[in-house]
Amino acid sequence: MNDLAILISKFLVGWLVIQVCSVLLFLWCLNSRPQNLPDEQLPKTAVLLCLRGADPFLSDCLRSLLKQNYPQYDLKLLIDSEQDPAWQVVSDTINELRATNFQISHLRTVRPTCSLKCSSLIQAVSELDESYKVVALVDADTIVHPNWLRELVSPLTHPKVGATTGNRWYVPTGKYWGSLVRYIWNVSAIVQMYLYGIPWGGTLAVKTEVIQQTGLLEKWGQALGEDTMIRSVLSKHNLRVKFVPSLMMLNQEETDLPSLRYWLQRQLMASRLYHPLWPAVVIDTVFTIVMPHLLIVVFVLAGLVGEGNTAAIALIWYLIYMLALVMLMLFLEMGIQPVIRSQGKPVTQLSWQLILKMIVGMPFTQWIYAIAMLRSLNMPTVHWRGVTYEVKGAWKIRLKEYRPYLVENQPSDRQISL
Repeated sequence: MNDLAILISKFLVGWLVIQVCSVLLFLWCLNSRPQNLPDEQLPKTAVLLCLRGADPFLSDCLRSLLKQNYPQYDLKLLIDSEQDPAWQVVSDTINELRATNFQISHLRTVRPTCSLKCSSLIQAVSELDESYKVVALVDADTIVHPNWLRELVSPLTHPKVGATTGNRWYVPTGKYWGSLVRYIWNVSAIVQMYLYGIPWGGTLAVKTEVIQQTGLLEKWGQALGEDTMIRSVLSKHNLRVKFVPSLMMLNQEETDLPSLRYWLQRQLMASRLYHPLWPAVVIDTVFTIVMPHLLIVVFVLAGLVGEGNTAAIALIWYLIYMLALVMLMLFLEMGIQPVIRSQGKPVTQLSWQLILKMIVGMPFTQWIYAIAMLRSLNMPTVHWRGVTYEVKGAWKIRLKEYRPYLVENQPSDRQISL
């Protein structure tokens, strides 16, 4: 059993080296400076915001989108229905700002073969005239900085770049453990998304000619999600998705553990259905979660049979691995803080109390993630924003029953909008 503990420990050390290299590669990417285009070279852009329900930061999101340092753009708001609670928030905010570069419409055609968000995107893109050369997508929980659109669109001038994307960065503080667990999970997820080329729909831009060339609208018409598939769709046309490091967007929403677990399941399910490197995601999970917990099994068994040295080796290497993961998380936090600070957003103050919570939260996050991973492998139905979808395959989605989103469906302050 002693040999087994040493063998597992060696595997963990090797895997830790790979993780360190991945984090260093991501941090090196963060240091690259965006080359923003001057006004006269920036194409006319449509910013699409699809709404179903009034997210807690919706008003702040709208204000930030309507104050972009960008010469030609229009905000296209697609609201699920005229009874939706988001409608009043949108109207009040736009009236307050006296904005003119916007258009509000409701979803007119609910497609039974895709998600409501995909239906809204298809409608919005189909109604654009030829003057719009770029389509930018944003989520209602994304509060952007004034140069957000300029930084998102500028890299699209490269002929091989078909889409650009950023990513989200959560805060580890808050009233609920779900917020801390989501933060710890996301630290690993952003590195994985960068390495595997997984785009994020909360900050995403695509050339309109690429949308037409790749048949993206037809894909959206059969899909559950709009973003994860884009890498594989573009790669068939020798185009790539470019990550823009200055677009790490701060998210300060809270969440509790039950809401978080289901949200994680849906994120993982999207990767399983639409991303070609899903096996790599599974392998990453096995090495990151299963391998260290084998040491705990060895620790317990060695303790039961009186092999104290073996138990000590297993426990020590488990603790070393977990502390190393926390150290990597702190390095990433410090690496991303300058990006967040440059956007005028608050950064997390790393106190010893918070670091201790991170240490405790690391194995807890792994357990929650493992449960979400297992359940994502068999999800015949998905509940999302108050409606249910049958999922029989990546392109076999069925909306069971459409219902307008009502005020009583609004999530509490600790729930992710599902």
